[in-house]
Amino acid sequence: MLSDATDDLRAQREEQLRRMLLEQKAIFDNASVGILFSKSQIMMRCNARMAEMFGYAPGEMEGLHSSVVFESLENYAAFGREATPLLGAGQPFEKPAWRFKRKDGSLFWCRVRANAVDTEHRGGGTIWILEDVTDTLQTQMEVEAIMTNASMSILFTKNRVITRYNRGFAEMFGYDDKSGLGVQGRALYPSQEAYDKLGAEAFPFLSIGKPFQTEMEMQRADGSTLWAQLIGYVVNPEDPSQGTIWVIEDRTEQKRAEEALRNALLENQAILDSAVLGISVVENGRNLRCNRKMEELFGYAPGEMNHLSVQAFYADKDAWEHARAATVRDFQNGQVNVSEYELVRKDGSTFWARLSGRPFDLAHNSGRSVWLVDDITARREAAEAVARARDELELRVQERTAELAGANALLQAEIVERRQVEARVHHMAYHDSLTGLPNRALLSDRLDRAMLAAQRFDRKLAVMFIDLDRFKTINDSLGHMTGDQLLKEVASRLCRAVRASDTVARLGGDEFVVLVPGIRLPDEAGQVAEKIIEALSEGFPLEGRNLHITPSIGISMYPDDGGDVEALMRNADSAMYHAKASGRNNHQFFKEVMNQTAARHFELESSLRGALAANEFELYFQPIMDIGTRRLHAMEVLLRWRRGGTEGELVTPDQFIPIIEENGMIVPVGEWVIRQACEQIMLWQRQGMVPVPLAVNLSPRQFMHRGLLASVRAILEDTGIAPSMIEFEITETALMQHGEQTLEILGHINAMGIRLSIDDFGTGYSSLAYLKRFPVKKIKIDRAFIKDLEQSAEDRAIVAAIIALSDSLQLSVVAEGVETEGQYALLQRHGCQFAQGYLFSQPVPHATAQLLLPRC
Repeated sequence: MLSDATDDLRAQREEQLRRMLLEQKAIFDNASVGILFSKSQIMMRCNARMAEMFGYAPGEMEGLHSSVVFESLENYAAFGREATPLLGAGQPFEKPAWRFKRKDGSLFWCRVRANAVDTEHRGGGTIWILEDVTDTLQTQMEVEAIMTNASMSILFTKNRVITRYNRGFAEMFGYDDKSGLGVQGRALYPSQEAYDKLGAEAFPFLSIGKPFQTEMEMQRADGSTLWAQLIGYVVNPEDPSQGTIWVIEDRTEQKRAEEALRNALLENQAILDSAVLGISVVENGRNLRCNRKMEELFGYAPGEMNHLSVQAFYADKDAWEHARAATVRDFQNGQVNVSEYELVRKDGSTFWARLSGRPFDLAHNSGRSVWLVDDITARREAAEAVARARDELELRVQERTAELAGANALLQAEIVERRQVEARVHHMAYHDSLTGLPNRALLSDRLDRAMLAAQRFDRKLAVMFIDLDRFKTINDSLGHMTGDQLLKEVASRLCRAVRASDTVARLGGDEFVVLVPGIRLPDEAGQVAEKIIEALSEGFPLEGRNLHITPSIGISMYPDDGGDVEALMRNADSAMYHAKASGRNNHQFFKEVMNQTAARHFELESSLRGALAANEFELYFQPIMDIGTRRLHAMEVLLRWRRGGTEGELVTPDQFIPIIEENGMIVPVGEWVIRQACEQIMLWQRQGMVPVPLAVNLSPRQFMHRGLLASVRAILEDTGIAPSMIEFEITETALMQHGEQTLEILGHINAMGIRLSIDDFGTGYSSLAYLKRFPVKKIKIDRAFIKDLEQSAEDRAIVAAIIALSDSLQLSVVAEGVETEGQYALLQRHGCQFAQGYLFSQPVPHATAQLLLPRC
């Protein structure tokens, strides 16, 4: 019985062992990793996965030396040096990756784990487990390459601490390879508020494994900031606590570009909203959109013109068809279409407009286009008035020209013949290309020969240096073509004014020289200079304008003022500057004292620096009379400088006004004049007198000074004067120089209640179209037209035309420089309202001026 029980127990144990061996064999044969048993460096047994991994048939590896699976004996020896000490000590050996060799010689990577079969006794063999990690390692290498070479910043954070980052992050945020590890994530943000805000926005996404994206300002290691785009991912969506991957792109430049684009769009919109012209975008014959000025021009409410047919803006269908055909023709030729049409407002009223249109893309001229619209109704009316006046003036000029034509025919023929002879004799190098006059080289040669002749015949020689006054104003305002034409006309008149034996040369710009040889007395040269002044006194009709130019002439005499070309030219030039300082339009002989002029100029400028603070300036007043009643109408305020105080030298305005205009003192001095004039009126009122309006001159520099309007408002408020008691006089040239800016300034002054007048009218480049737009109330005819009024039919015609045009524009007219009863009578006959000049009174101080005022 006992024997049977023992047999049964043994059978059970054998069956259990057999099943366990079968299970182990199944595991060994079907394992997904390679399993190898080696002993004494010989591979004793391996499973199918091991043979498959190394490219051997089942059982083929058994009995082979272990070195056959290594890429070289050196590699095998190195492997042994790492594994043997651990295995010999009964410890497990593990290698994350080692490169092995297949049967066909190809290489691959395996993860290696090994243990001795018997850890207590050596020599029992070793169990090796190998796992092919080639693909995993390749993926890891690729990820490492991406991390290393990515242009964007990539970093890992866990528990809000940076645990890993790539080179892109290090470069972008200013860390080296290791210094950023362990840094708190807060260090990447400019403030705790920004960091907390990011966390609050990102948590709802990252906590459920979704990516998070935003743009915000971040901070580098050195404290500087950048604008960045952040994309965050959790490492393991199943367990967000394992950390977060952040991809950061530097968008600083893009942000700046976007900001610049946004600002540009805002600026463009502001320009459109503030434009003084109507601006419209048109496509397929319909107005897509337009600015507010366009809606104002046509009388529509905001947005009401959008998508309207453009035909609705034209007076009739024929006008629309004509405009459309012209537009198509110009656009197809790659040109801007510019035209003038009578257009219709919403309420049916019409106005004249200037249209300028061009396609957005000239290569596709049938697409969208942009149009500018300007209301030119007033300009057309003014142009028609100017045309009528011009026709009348041209008719009178033609009549006068016809009278002179016969008398001048012989002289003209002689001049033409002389120029033709000179043109054949002299090379082009010796003549001015614009006027045909001798140039500097030929002038020097002729002057040398003239000095020799003067020595030989015991005669004198005059050198006249001529500079045209204010030519630069004409050249800058009307263009170089008009300036060149004027220079040609001046050259022609100079040649006609002198003798055939004299030489007229042009040095360049507006500078001319006249040589007058063979004279006995300086008076003869003076007579020639007066002829030149007279020859240039008549207006120059050019391009529909009647331009006026005056000369300043300096004269040096040989041998009295110099013995060579350089000395004579230099001294004549000095005399010319003295002529300019003496009021222009005159001639001056050189005197040694002129060399002291520069010193005098410097001395005056130095004294002027403290003149205002020292209260050295005084106001003088000149009456403006009503021609009809010969009673006092107003007074012009004139500035005087009492240099050195009450008993000091009285310096005339022509000596110090150009200096303060040049150095900028004209602005504070001009403000002082306005304030003093206002205070004088208020003083006269308090003394029981009835003051008349005072006219104050504004210089061009003072007029364009940005502080003018604020200064005038402050003076009016401080003094309490009625604005109607002040009148500002602005020169014609100053008004025309700055276009729309001038119109804006004048509008503000007029809105204050101060009256405006144009001084020296007729000496600049008047535009009656602008004149009508300017809120001026009065025109002052320059004294140049009044001086010869009794003798000159041309001057009378010009004055009559100015008065007639002013009357049509409802402007008052003041004639300046009235000195005779004859001038007064002519002005009264032509309907001039007011006059000013020595016939009535010279400028006088306030004590004398107040005697002219009536009392209450």
